[in-house]
Amino acid sequence: MSGLTAFWKMHGLGNDFIVADAEGGDFTAQARALCDRHRGIGGDGLILLLPPTRAEADLCMRMFNPDGSEAEMCGNGIRCLAGFARARFPQRTTLRIETGAGLLTARLIDDEDAHGIGFVEIDMGPPRHTRGEIPMDGPPAESAIDVPLPHEGHVYTATCVSMGNPHCVLFLDAQRGTPLDGLDLAEVGLDVLGPQLERHPAFPRGANVEVATLVDRDEIHARVWERGAGLTLACGTGACATMVAAALTARVGRKARVVLPGGPLEIAWEKSGSVFMTGPYQRVFHGTLAGQPQ
Repeated sequence: MSGLTAFWKMHGLGNDFIVADAEGGDFTAQARALCDRHRGIGGDGLILLLPPTRAEADLCMRMFNPDGSEAEMCGNGIRCLAGFARARFPQRTTLRIETGAGLLTARLIDDEDAHGIGFVEIDMGPPRHTRGEIPMDGPPAESAIDVPLPHEGHVYTATCVSMGNPHCVLFLDAQRGTPLDGLDLAEVGLDVLGPQLERHPAFPRGANVEVATLVDRDEIHARVWERGAGLTLACGTGACATMVAAALTARVGRKARVVLPGGPLEIAWEKSGSVFMTGPYQRVFHGTLAGQPQ
């Protein structure tokens, strides 16, 4: 299995992953097999710790979705990877992690408790909200803030952000005249709308889809459809993108708690430009792979 033998099962707010060491290779088939919840280990993704290719990095992260596609980044996943890497860097509280979204910094806040729970702060880097950076169709230099998104005879209002991967954020208070008009967050059929907007022609590389509602200036509630994974209990990059979208549309300031079905993440968009995400991870169990699941 391309060098995969031992693994940890971990999660961040219920967003669960198979985490393992690897040397390199194509893990598309393994991701599909191992993430299968009936014939494999089960998970929202396969996360691999590899040797870095950049001198300034301590380690490299690759993340594969359950459908075998590779994601540029995963916010909950990088917290889990930082916890997984603790034993390799016992004297370090800061790790520089090479990802498909660039070099990111993880700060291990405290020791794990008796349940294998630890907290990590991730410097997610600066958000990007021009169409060319997301990417999204239209003039490359134009910001995608409160833009019309036509779909099946309706026009949704979307604010789109890249956190190293593309996100399409729909605030329910802006969806007048659409099927979302007047719905509570729990009433949104994201299992139907999510895959449709994920593959919307406006997004050449697809998109993660968030629906969100404001509780107050300090708290946002959100649900996420993840590109390549589907509905998940939490999404770290989605929480960051939602908070940035709320700030860009003057719904919040530069710091807010984003509450997902799996729990809350603290998100701060610093004046330096970087977005910082703070939240937990948990080691659940570890095991050894006997062979390729069928």
